[in-house]
Amino acid sequence: MSSMFRRIVSSRLAALTALSAALMTATSAQAAVNCHPPQDVHAAFNVVGLKSELMVTALSCQAQDRYNAFVAHFKPELAMAEKRLERYFQATYGRKSRQQHDAYITQLADVQSLGGLKSGTIFCEQRTPMFSEIEALDNADDLAHYAEAKDILQPAAYESCTAPKVRSTKRHTTRHRKS
Repeated sequence: MSSMFRRIVSSRLAALTALSAALMTATSAQAAVNCHPPQDVHAAFNVVGLKSELMVTALSCQAQDRYNAFVAHFKPELAMAEKRLERYFQATYGRKSRQQHDAYITQLADVQSLGGLKSGTIFCEQRTPMFSEIEALDNADDLAHYAEAKDILQPAAYESCTAPKVRSTKRHTTRHRKS
């Protein structure tokens, strides 16, 4: 490995480690709230996390064809999970929902990539069998159960008991007529 490549990998690993530490702090603070999203939202986080994990695996292990087959086979289920997350982020973050959703997806891929970097050369050996396991699944329930059982790494707890109050930009005024 060239020294320039090692410095780039080392620099990236240091940045991802710092990000991971910050996210763990946020996760700990959120966990203290002791709240859980509805089961369908929890399942959506698991499925989207699994999809991201498989994407990282495909890119790292030259398994893009297997990833594409997974996406094609579970296209409706993956789309439904994304819709549930969109609704969750909209209800929780209001106008900032797109920004928060994008941040979540980016952090998810970063945390999972960091896990791959930490695993080193054994990463592909550990992760590519997931594609064979997924090929045996039939439907959305199977996929949700599989994702739950895999305990996919998530970047932070985006779980909230209630959505924050969104302020209305309209002002309501009452006019009184003089009698």
